[in-house]
Amino acid sequence: MMLRPVLALAIALFATGAAAAQDDPGKAASAAARQLERAAQSLDAAATARDRVRALTETVQAYEAGLAAMREGMRRAATREATLSRRLAAREQDVARLIGVLQVIETAPPPVLLLHPSGPLGSARSAMMLADVTPGLNAQAAELRRDVEEVRTLRTLQANAADTLQSALAGIQQARTNLSQAVAERTDLPRRFTEDPVRTAILLGSTETLDAFASGLSEMADTPIPETEADISADKGALPLPVQGVLLHRARQADAAGIRRAGMIVATRPRALVTSPTAATIRYRGPLLDLGNVVILEPQRDTLFVFSGLAEVFGEAGEVVPAGSPVGLMGGQTPENGAILSLSSDGTGTDHSETLYIEVRQGGAPVDPETWFQTDKDG
Repeated sequence: MMLRPVLALAIALFATGAAAAQDDPGKAASAAARQLERAAQSLDAAATARDRVRALTETVQAYEAGLAAMREGMRRAATREATLSRRLAAREQDVARLIGVLQVIETAPPPVLLLHPSGPLGSARSAMMLADVTPGLNAQAAELRRDVEEVRTLRTLQANAADTLQSALAGIQQARTNLSQAVAERTDLPRRFTEDPVRTAILLGSTETLDAFASGLSEMADTPIPETEADISADKGALPLPVQGVLLHRARQADAAGIRRAGMIVATRPRALVTSPTAATIRYRGPLLDLGNVVILEPQRDTLFVFSGLAEVFGEAGEVVPAGSPVGLMGGQTPENGAILSLSSDGTGTDHSETLYIEVRQGGAPVDPETWFQTDKDG
């Protein structure tokens, strides 16, 4: 697995470029390293298809966390380098004068330093002044040396980032491919019902809204779907988001086009992994209306989690998936090295180019997803 070089470089970038940060973002890289180690051990010990899917899911998540840590480290390192470079440029004249004074002190013959035209008293005064000034000059010189050395170190780390990123991107792509194959081969999940493709096609063709489709989900099976006894009410408000990303729009919050939706929108990076936040039944997966690929999960009776905007969807309708199971991948293209390196320095989140729409429905009506999912409500 090629994540370890990424994490090592991320930690180095953090340590060098973010020492003044109030938090310790290097912990994210360390946590990703531990997660990858656990995933590797789980993959080696996997005895069933379900175990393999779980281990590969954790592998992909570890790669995502590690790459995110590296991007943040590179951004902070680039910011730090720019700050130091501006500081050195602004002090260019001071630096030139300082170097000149230090060279004179260093190269002048000792007798010249000790003699003064006004005699012994002047020489004594000069020596006292020199004793007072020299420590300050040495301190300035030491500070400049530290700044120059830090800039040199940051540039070396950033130069090495391209090769490291190339290896990591290849690693996560292979992990995603392996995960897709493992999900396709998984046959050991319990099933609540078997989907009838004809009934599903009829339902898709006869509905024009998500409301209508959700209310007709029970028509997708050729036999009555047994009620679930699952109850996740104790987890209400504490469920993790199904994807690594940032909250873009809350429920009923107008977007740039003035459109208000019943659910919330999370911005993600291309090809981000989407997982089930809790154990749930897959009630539907596939294209739906103008929502793109959709996954509808039922974690408990009369409650539906709707995720739309995916490029790939995993699993089959009727399967009961455990918490953390992969249900799909976001779309988009993973940016090339150069794009990632340039994006890492702006800190604007422009690498979160994909969006996942999350809607929660209870009793047939949408509710605010933030009553279920843990988000930064003050953001």
